[in-house]
Amino acid sequence: METTVKTKITVKAKINAPVETVWNKLTNPKHIIYWNNASDDWYTPRAENDLREGGRFLSRMESRDGKHGFEFSGTYSRVVPYRLIEYTLDDDRKVKLTLESNENETSVEETFEAEPLNPVELQQTGWQAILNNFKKYVETSRNKERLHFEIDIHASPEKVYDTMIDQKGFSEWTAEFNPTSHFKGSWNKGSKVHFMGADKDGSTGGMAGLIRENIPNKFVSVEYYAVIKNEEEIKSGPEAEAWAGGIENYFFTDLGGKTRVSVDADANLEFKNYFLETWPRALNKLKSICESE
Repeated sequence: METTVKTKITVKAKINAPVETVWNKLTNPKHIIYWNNASDDWYTPRAENDLREGGRFLSRMESRDGKHGFEFSGTYSRVVPYRLIEYTLDDDRKVKLTLESNENETSVEETFEAEPLNPVELQQTGWQAILNNFKKYVETSRNKERLHFEIDIHASPEKVYDTMIDQKGFSEWTAEFNPTSHFKGSWNKGSKVHFMGADKDGSTGGMAGLIRENIPNKFVSVEYYAVIKNEEEIKSGPEAEAWAGGIENYFFTDLGGKTRVSVDADANLEFKNYFLETWPRALNKLKSICESE
């Protein structure tokens, strides 16, 4: 009986974090949903993980525009905490993932059997992109916590989206963070935006962000890369490093007659309590603006 030898593909990454941190963020569903995508126009809204030999896992992956989606699922065959994970996908392909610890650095290597429908190069690029995204998530979230907020607004997604990023509307709802809040720049994908406001000493400060994705009326993602002092971008130093890589994701879900706005925002741990108090007020202000017009 003739058997077909499956092509094996390997992807690798070195992550600047201890193996315990890497393992937790690799296997915990509350973290998986934030890094399990190869590009910003895809995301993982739901993940399940029964991490044991014979246990099942599932990640629901969907395109941001809502047009495509699939489930990535399988069964674990071997689990050695902090060292090794082996599993079989539901299409019978085998995957092996190893972790090697070197003090505060962890090497991750993943070898998987290629599927026959897409070019090997495309599959390697996709799996490597996900692993790179995981590396970035681990390294930039060490001193941050991702917070989640949501609110239902009796207005269309178009209305809420336009109000949220319009200069006037933005200044009004973000006044809860700073009474002089405003932005300079464009919300187009790939554009840079300065989110500004007056500091207590009268100087102008803020954050510089990159628009990672903007799907009108559905999804907006911002990544912060610098702090701003008197119009100047500052990318080095303790303050800049504390905020660099922080993500804010905005989801607009049409519920028929109303829109659910969901926000996932990375918070510097020093400011966690402040954001827990301020974000709900800001979203209530957005709701009031949208529903009164």
